[in-house]
Amino acid sequence: MTGSGNKSAAASSPPPKAVVGRLSLYLRELQHLLRDGHETTSSTQLGRRLGVTDAQVRKDLAYFGQFGYPGIGYRCEELVTQIKAILGTNQEWPVAIVGVGNLGQALLGYHGFRRQGFRVEAAFDISPDRIGKTFEGIVVQHLEEIPITLAEKKIRIGIIAVPGHAAQKVANQLVSSGIAAILNFSPVTLSLPETVPVVGVDLAIELEQLSFAVVNQAPNT
Repeated sequence: MTGSGNKSAAASSPPPKAVVGRLSLYLRELQHLLRDGHETTSSTQLGRRLGVTDAQVRKDLAYFGQFGYPGIGYRCEELVTQIKAILGTNQEWPVAIVGVGNLGQALLGYHGFRRQGFRVEAAFDISPDRIGKTFEGIVVQHLEEIPITLAEKKIRIGIIAVPGHAAQKVANQLVSSGIAAILNFSPVTLSLPETVPVVGVDLAIELEQLSFAVVNQAPNT
């Protein structure tokens, strides 16, 4: 293996979503290793920390290039840089949040976004009680200001944190105003053009998966 990072033959076709998802997990673990003072790691160590095989780690990374060194493994800082470039987080992305209720305010206060390359630049709502107020340094604007603000701030990623009945209308407004991708916290499935990727985060569904796992656990012997 070499540390060149040249694209492999597998990179000629889009990698599966599961691979991209694990790439983000590898990035987090590498950042943890760096904070703990580790300069290098191996596919075995990464796999063990994430519950996958070392072969899976190597296969996932091979979609994007060859990053290891014989007798060394992976240089953590170098691999962090490479993965950020692959994910597009080697630059800062301005983000807009629509919906500044309890969830929206929590998202505005989440500092992990900035650490990973996302900077909340605008927030929108329709409630008179919130419009004009400042949360985490962001002044809440009315939804009518979405087109102008997104254009001025060159925002292409939107986060929806509104009630389910309003989510589709908000999504349509974001897309028509230039948003290219959406993170949806509303408990509905959005219908949008195929060119606009949407990631849904339904916390109730995640809890249902946990409750299923609990009730189906094998009894203690």
